[in-house]
Amino acid sequence: MERSSTFGPFFIAAGVMHFVAPAWYEAIIPPSMPSPRALVYASGVAEILSGVGVLIPSTRRRASALAVATLIAVYPANLYMAARADKFERKVPGGRWALYARLPLQGALIAWARAAGKS
Repeated sequence: MERSSTFGPFFIAAGVMHFVAPAWYEAIIPPSMPSPRALVYASGVAEILSGVGVLIPSTRRRASALAVATLIAVYPANLYMAARADKFERKVPGGRWALYARLPLQGALIAWARAAGKS
């Protein structure tokens, strides 16, 4: 199975969740960032577009780059959640450990997004 055919649906589903549960995503945006709801929707759109884009051979490379950029852009939310583990540990399956595990996991997701652009 091509990496793009697994990454694409995964990232589409992740993006859809931004519209299904926007309040949850809004809560993980660092307070210093402006317009949390707009950021939630923008990152959701970027995830959906890049997920669809990696499934189309002619847009695969650009969509992969968008996915990588999106994953880098949302990393501050992962840092914020880890730094405020006391606030988020009961809201995330796996608790405090999962919040810390998300930090290096983002690198694995970036590698997967890059690989999806090459398949």
